Amino acid sequence: MLPFFNKNKDNKPKLEGKESAVSTEELLNETSEESADESISTALSIHPAWNLAKEDQYAFQFLNMELEDLKPNQLSLSGISLMQVEEDQFRASAFIRSSLDKAIQLQEVTLVLLDEKDQVLGRKAFDLSEVGEIPARSSRPWHFIFTTKDLFTIDLPASGWKLAFQLNPSARKHSLELADSWKKSLAKESKQKLEEMVENLEPPKKGEVNFMGLQAKKQETGDLHITMLIRNGSEKTINLEQIPLNVEDASGEVVATGGFKLEDFKVSANTSKPWTFIFPKSMVKKDTPDLSKWKAYPPNQK
Repeated sequence: MLPFFNKNKDNKPKLEGKESAVSTEELLNETSEESADESISTALSIHPAWNLAKEDQYAFQFLNMELEDLKPNQLSLSGISLMQVEEDQFRASAFIRSSLDKAIQLQEVTLVLLDEKDQVLGRKAFDLSEVGEIPARSSRPWHFIFTTKDLFTIDLPASGWKLAFQLNPSARKHSLELADSWKKSLAKESKQKLEEMVENLEPPKKGEVNFMGLQAKKQETGDLHITMLIRNGSEKTINLEQIPLNVEDASGEVVATGGFKLEDFKVSANTSKPWTFIFPKSMVKKDTPDLSKWKAYPPNQK
């Protein structure tokens, strides 16, 4: 029998995959009333038909304790192991985790297998009614079999991969995404205003990525701070490494030009992400720009 998981150098089981989460409202039309700031741990729940050896039971318990808490109203997949089980079959094992305060029953869903750069390695529809009823705030391990027909490559990574729910784009609202630094520094009221604004704006067209100006401010130092909303209307996560930007003031004159290198800057599918670009004084071409009306754009997208 193939092992459920591999072990590290200390002979302890290890999680080889990453975690991906979706809103239970989007996937299941289910929500709980917890505070948005609450952290929710998930208890291990083994399927009643699984007859596990004590060693495997303890190992799953150990791995489950390694997982980070979820936020309210989340359903996640946390990767355990990915291995070849037959000549034409690969098994991805993962915890199905729910932060809802009620039991859930999943039905058929489409899952995608991604590498660490969110490139799609495979896609398959699974009947998850077989998983059974998942108790409130719990974490249930499960195996997902992909055949070579479901995969775009058989050169699969040993670590850094993840499984993700593929939501129906027509049923998914365009939403706000915040970088970790913004989550920590942004006031609750400001976050709510951003969420409302994104919700009320007409979403970008399917497949379109565009920029929307939020705030422009000239600092006493001479630096120019431009806050933009990067809007991703595609069904895939985009990774932005470098962004050239021009800024025009109310006169239509280009008052600042610069290029910005970004590290691990991703904008998830169907979300808008705010970011502040700082033009140092040396990049600002006008001492007193009229910022009563302005726009910023990549030079080739004017």
